[in-house]
Amino acid sequence: MGQHVIKMPDIGEGIAEVELVAWHVKPGDAVVEDQPLADVMTDKASVEIPSPVAGTVLALGGEVGQTLAVGSELIRIETGAGQGAPSGKASAPPAAAAGEPPAPPPAAAAMPMHAPAEHSAERPRASPSVRRQATELGLDLRAVAGTGPGGRIVHADLEAAAAVGRAPAPAVAARAPARPPAPVAAPGEDEQAIPIIGVRRKIAQKMQEAKRRIPHFTYVEEVDVTELEDLRARLNAQWAGQRPKLTLLPFLIRAVVRGVREFPQVNARFDDDAGIVTRYRSVHVGIATQTDVGLMVPVLRHAEALDLWASAAEVARVAEGARGGKMSRDELIGSTITITSLGALGGIVTTPVINHPEVAIVGVNRIVERPMFRGAAVVPRLLMNLSSSFDHRIVDGIDAARFVQTLRGFLEAPATLFID
Repeated sequence: MGQHVIKMPDIGEGIAEVELVAWHVKPGDAVVEDQPLADVMTDKASVEIPSPVAGTVLALGGEVGQTLAVGSELIRIETGAGQGAPSGKASAPPAAAAGEPPAPPPAAAAMPMHAPAEHSAERPRASPSVRRQATELGLDLRAVAGTGPGGRIVHADLEAAAAVGRAPAPAVAARAPARPPAPVAAPGEDEQAIPIIGVRRKIAQKMQEAKRRIPHFTYVEEVDVTELEDLRARLNAQWAGQRPKLTLLPFLIRAVVRGVREFPQVNARFDDDAGIVTRYRSVHVGIATQTDVGLMVPVLRHAEALDLWASAAEVARVAEGARGGKMSRDELIGSTITITSLGALGGIVTTPVINHPEVAIVGVNRIVERPMFRGAAVVPRLLMNLSSSFDHRIVDGIDAARFVQTLRGFLEAPATLFID
């Protein structure tokens, strides 16, 4: 018998530490090679850590929510003879002497025929988000063919399996999702203590960092979107079933693309540690998206190269990907300016928080119909506020106001969006 210490591996990208967000085993559990042990999080990407050996869990190296440094002890496993090798194969029992009955197999090798799937060497390979989706769909991963690298099961495999109606997963194989975390304490009957871990913690840290480091100021302007809404309705009716449905966002994205040509200082990122502002010719728009685990900001890249319908399709794709937990880390970084909208719940005025290290965020409030004077007549008009925040270290108040007024001009006369 021996002990195998599994250390937190270097998962690349210069990551020095990770957050432990879920354990899949506990002390005393038997594990096999390649069985998932824990989920850790770097930035907004969840990574599954598998076991390189078979054996029995002796001790865990941390608690959920704890930060672990790369190279620190993650878990300690007791291995039997031959189990410390990467193959995970147990050595054969010694031959029996002549005239003696054969010796029983070692206890560590004994495996009842009804053992749960997670203790089988045939346990399917899949990421935490794939396992979570399989549970939601009622799919048994053992019945799903993996098309990813090394036979790994990916989201597309689940969708294909769901389409043909695979058998539901047995109750013993179900695994509680890693997020959102369940309450771990109940001080009183009317109280719950909920740990802030995983994506929720990353969001909290990012918001705190943005408010701590950036001197925000917010500028609000009313926009008459009557003509824009009329154009949008006519385009959707004309291309119904042939092109993606247009919302307000593709028009606003186009207005932002046009506006930053005149005000390049708002399409920028500020490294305040180095004291360097980087302005961008390309416009990579962050789309603030509400998900089950909190606010995420997938990136619509090169918005300047997209027409209305391409923008609409890309907004729908990144928003759906964020809500379904299918975005890669690269799709969640690199935005140069962000748009945030609460849709019908947008309120009258908001004070959006800048997506650090960007220097500007454009907020959309809800559209309301109100009476307005047009000459001597009172007419109904569709009005909407833009609530936009800026980093006052980089963007002067007058420039922020002029930028928002430029957006207003494009949106109130939407034909100008298409005139260079």
